[in-house]
Amino acid sequence: MSGKILIEIKDIAREYQIGAETIHALSSVTLNIHKGEFVALMGPSGSGKSTLMNILGCLDTPSRGDYILNGINVSEMTDDELAEVRNKEIGFVFQTFNLLPKNTALENVALPLIYAGYTKVKREEKATAALESVGLGHRMDHRPNELSGGQRQRVAVARALINDPSIILADEPTGNLDTKTSIEIMGLLEEIHSRGNTIILVTHEEDIALHAHRIVRMRDGLIENDYPNPDIKSVSPRLNALNEKGSDFENI
Repeated sequence: MSGKILIEIKDIAREYQIGAETIHALSSVTLNIHKGEFVALMGPSGSGKSTLMNILGCLDTPSRGDYILNGINVSEMTDDELAEVRNKEIGFVFQTFNLLPKNTALENVALPLIYAGYTKVKREEKATAALESVGLGHRMDHRPNELSGGQRQRVAVARALINDPSIILADEPTGNLDTKTSIEIMGLLEEIHSRGNTIILVTHEEDIALHAHRIVRMRDGLIENDYPNPDIKSVSPRLNALNEKGSDFENI
């Protein structure tokens, strides 16, 4: 794998104390992810993948071990320091979209730029460009309840991209979408990856994971398997088929 190491996790563990019982959510995980990779993180319920995702996204810290993100050890940062790293380094795409219902698409996308200190004019300029890049230039003034599920997820993707993050962390991004719309969203993630972005996709769906170039499988708080995907699925042929049937890409 060429390119620098973007994520370096060294022997991390995460334990939770519930009454007298200690829950070992992660036992000993070591993992490197290079800049520009497209990685699927998979595992059954209780495997530790959600805990690892939270640590990768700087939403949680390990009980033991080191997490080095883009050359910075974030393992022992304060909550405020972690919030700053999240805003600068990580773009999140969630299954439930996590959009503010009373805000327009433009306002939702621009939100991270408020915390980054951009002026209103610059926020609107960057948010407009981000929405146009995901095919929603004509929906900027619409609120979430005026958008389809696919359009809401596109708004979430645009918001994730707004700060030019090191990583796009997509947590079950197609979980609430129908098959056709899921294909469109995976096509969008493929396009983003082709621009050089690093993507970590958390999913329980084998069909979705096969779009990634590398698959990491977890079980019982450990990495069970980590291998290059020998049969990468591409959305492009299916997009062409949908378009031939009259699919409106921007209305999905």
